[in-house]
Amino acid sequence: MKAKKILLCAVSLVLLLLIVVRIVHVNTNVLTIPEERYAQNQWVELNGAFQEMDDENTEGYSVRILGAEQLTYNEFLEKYGLRLLIITTVCAVLISVLSFVSATSGFLQNAVGVLTYPFRSAVTAVATWAEDKQRYYKDYSDLIAENEALRERVAELERDARQAEADREENALLRELLELREQRRDLTFESAAVIDRESTNWTSALTLNRGTAHGVEKNDCVVSAEGDLVGVVSAVGYNWCTVLTVIDTDTELGARVFRTQEVAVAEGDLALMGEGRLKLSYLSADAQLLSGDVVTTSGLGGFYPGGLVIGTVESVRTGDDGLAQYAVLAPAARLGELSEVFIIKDFDIVD
Repeated sequence: MKAKKILLCAVSLVLLLLIVVRIVHVNTNVLTIPEERYAQNQWVELNGAFQEMDDENTEGYSVRILGAEQLTYNEFLEKYGLRLLIITTVCAVLISVLSFVSATSGFLQNAVGVLTYPFRSAVTAVATWAEDKQRYYKDYSDLIAENEALRERVAELERDARQAEADREENALLRELLELREQRRDLTFESAAVIDRESTNWTSALTLNRGTAHGVEKNDCVVSAEGDLVGVVSAVGYNWCTVLTVIDTDTELGARVFRTQEVAVAEGDLALMGEGRLKLSYLSADAQLLSGDVVTTSGLGGFYPGGLVIGTVESVRTGDDGLAQYAVLAPAARLGELSEVFIIKDFDIVD
């Protein structure tokens, strides 16, 4: 194998030497060919030149030199011979060395490998780039699909959470209604949602999503989940009703002080409405009210059910006439925070 490699190297060097001798011979012994030089755009008379057949005659014809370069064999070798010699020498040396050091490849295999290496490298680079781009776009598409799936999952979880919250609120409302019914078996309730509220210097009202279609009537009392009086229905539609709260100036109810059983009238007052308070009027001259006394509906006359908590006494004041007393009440129901209430559609009259 080693002798074969040495033989190949020797053959390569001999070929290289023959090429060098040929170039030197051409440069020294080539025949000189007569030549003429013409300028661009110059008209040249043929006068029989370029005549290859007997029946052709170029006498009297001229041609115009538009652009050309004519080199003799000597000129070509003088101009490019050294470059060809260098390139040939380098190629021969590389091929010989690669053939000599290769343990498995032959001379022709080494030559083909050397010549095709740049092309194989370029193809490999392009293939690698294309594979990377394909992998990038695939990963990008997978990420988009994954993000979309995650967004859908988050939206689904949010819907479930909202539904669960609504279910909890509904269950809480049903439990409160059940407790209220257990406490007041003499009352018939209809649950309702607050869909609007109006609070100005001269009125305090709520709009509920229940009406005549649900058996609601004018002057029905409305209470909170705790059973505290919210107000009285003042107007009814098919699927809605308006409730004047206990602090509205048009509200007037028979009331009773729970501790002393003194009977009075709970009514809205224009001066107190801005403070979120109402008045307990028509107190007896010897009324002994204390701060914190609970005031409920009296139920007298059977117009409203009795025992509904209106509020608590904050203070006792003297009227403008300097004689009569009245108490300032704080409503028991949190009027500004209500979202669900209960309408008393019917009740048992207790003597």
